[in-house]
Amino acid sequence: MNKINYDAAMLRVLGEARQKRVLLQACCAPCASHCLSELAGRAEVTVYFYNPNLSDAAEYEKRRAELLRLIGETGWADALGCAYAPEDFAAVAAGYEDAPEGGARCARCFRLRLEHTAQAAKENGYDMFGTTLTLSPLKNAELINRIGYEAGEKYGVEYLPSDFKKRGGYLHSVALSREFGLYRQNYCGCVYSMRRADQRE
Repeated sequence: MNKINYDAAMLRVLGEARQKRVLLQACCAPCASHCLSELAGRAEVTVYFYNPNLSDAAEYEKRRAELLRLIGETGWADALGCAYAPEDFAAVAAGYEDAPEGGARCARCFRLRLEHTAQAAKENGYDMFGTTLTLSPLKNAELINRIGYEAGEKYGVEYLPSDFKKRGGYLHSVALSREFGLYRQNYCGCVYSMRRADQRE
């Protein structure tokens, strides 16, 4: 069976005559930078910073502030706020603390964030929802998109497929991060990925 080209699928959806209102879950400013530059002019985007997986409140606020600064300096999107809710991540990570990076714990985290975004998109009248998570070369875009489609079906709102790393997306995010002086963290966000980054160093 041929793999789906999620990047091409995104471009097809965004190429439709009417611009759609998209609620985009964003994990951080560096990842959002390329994604927003790609969507600007193709959709009416609102960034949704729902990331209960972040290791602590200070990291959450640092990433949120950088994302809001990027939005303010570029005008590429609006923002829809939400509170830091680490208990949400703790609930889905329970029992999966020793799972490998990229394994079952990460899949549960993706589902948590995408379902929450889908629900917020439905409640706030957005046409679609999506995520910046597919930008990272370390994340499984096939898995993320499958979860996204399932979340869309669950909450009755269209999912925007993506594979933002395609067409040099990740390298572009690095260049944009340098251009805007964005804070780039060395770990995904949760305490488990932070420990792994510390071990690497």
